[in-house]
Amino acid sequence: MTSALLSLSALLTASVLAAPSAGAAPHNDRPAGVPAGWERVAGADLTHITGASGRQQSPSAPGRQQPLSGSGGSASAPADESGPLAIKSMRNGRFTATEVNYAAPNTGALRARSTAVTGAWESFAFEWDEADQTFAIKSLANNRYVAVEKNFTGQAQNTLRARSTTAGGWERFEIYHNEDLNLYALRSTLNNLFVAMENSYTGSLQYTLRARSADVTGSWEQFDLYTIVG
Repeated sequence: MTSALLSLSALLTASVLAAPSAGAAPHNDRPAGVPAGWERVAGADLTHITGASGRQQSPSAPGRQQPLSGSGGSASAPADESGPLAIKSMRNGRFTATEVNYAAPNTGALRARSTAVTGAWESFAFEWDEADQTFAIKSLANNRYVAVEKNFTGQAQNTLRARSTTAGGWERFEIYHNEDLNLYALRSTLNNLFVAMENSYTGSLQYTLRARSADVTGSWEQFDLYTIVG
């Protein structure tokens, strides 16, 4: 079975973001640290274009881990499913994978290291919480929610890890879209920092995703989101 990917950016620009959504925050309410041109994305903005077809990808590679049966938990409030989605770093042009085979304490770390979407490793469900207007991100590799490891130390501090069975404060994110760039940025509500891809790291955490940037400075914090079809 082949998987097709469709970039959300162009469609979102042409449809959902062409007109302000109901209840959208005015531009002058932009949080500190969010540059001009970046606007928050609500749940309907993602679900609106789920299921569209797009660029073809290679079949799932043999031996890749498949999604676990059952659910690892639910978000703290009723959520809309917009996935599955793939997260591509604009820094190195690679898709984010969940490292389910890593040993503790890095089990489930998110790294932008895949050249294609080969299966569940690169698949994520974005769940919208209407109550607090944030997303929880669930990895379909292990059915765990992505948390920001604020208590980690050194270069691993604020690493994104798919390790939680429920979505609380450690697992909440805001998503921003830049209409001119047709790209996205992810911001943790735990520490109010944007997610960056650590391209310069070496070893097992090379290309890891970390919530560590106070601003969107460039491709380190810029991502594209793709719908996975088939």
